[in-house]
Amino acid sequence: MKFIGKTNEFIDLATIDHTTCGVLQEVVESSLTILWFQTDHNLLIIDGKEERFTKNQIVFLTEFHRVVPRRIGEVRFLRFNRPFYCILDNDSEVGCKGVLFFGAAQLPIVRIPEAELVKFETLWKMFTIEMEFNDNLQIEMLQMMLKRYIILGTRLYKLDQNYPPEKKETDLIREFNFLVEQHFRAHHNVADYARMLYKSPKTLSNIFSKVNSKTPLQYIQERIMLEARRLLRHTDKPVKEIAYEIGFDSIQSFSRFFKKQEGISPSEYKGKEVSIKIANT
Repeated sequence: MKFIGKTNEFIDLATIDHTTCGVLQEVVESSLTILWFQTDHNLLIIDGKEERFTKNQIVFLTEFHRVVPRRIGEVRFLRFNRPFYCILDNDSEVGCKGVLFFGAAQLPIVRIPEAELVKFETLWKMFTIEMEFNDNLQIEMLQMMLKRYIILGTRLYKLDQNYPPEKKETDLIREFNFLVEQHFRAHHNVADYARMLYKSPKTLSNIFSKVNSKTPLQYIQERIMLEARRLLRHTDKPVKEIAYEIGFDSIQSFSRFFKKQEGISPSEYKGKEVSIKIANT
């Protein structure tokens, strides 16, 4: 079921399986996707990494994630674009910026507890019913239910991740993650983001350590590596061009950084990925 508005805003709602999972590989501009797994033993390759999902786990994806389904049972699929509902413009409503979406390199995955399952089931049923209506209130109703869906996911994620109870600290982490997503190509140091947030690097580090999280520097480096792997894997760009694109002033500095993180050089990684592609054809 798909709603398409007068200005190409859309929301797509479906239950997919191994016969219809090709939709996961589609790249749709300015779109966000939420997958709710209904069965166990699902296997997706997301940005080159194997990710296994069990029943009642949910994963939140952007248009920039590259997804290859390997084993799919039954999945509730929801995709919408920015004209339908912009989470950045409406962050005060749903609070998911830098948490569920655009949160640096971390793949946001939550599990629905038994006590919360009835809320998600009821909301999904309401979604499917509303998709069948065609009146002037339909888009507002669908947007309202989407907001509810995202809010429920955000709450679960924050509980799973042991976010600090203080709202200011929570918002600071979210804003840091979002800034990294925006600026990781140009800014590789914690001090750069600390200045943007009007905080000291030490303050940032203390807040991240309080939630038993990775360090701010790890988030930055993981986001750079994620982009490097994507470009090496999915484009024909030479290593030198990729190095400059993600903010390194020389291919040597990029190679040192990449090898320290990955264990092999960018050229070796690219050659390895090409070999895998050829073997799979």
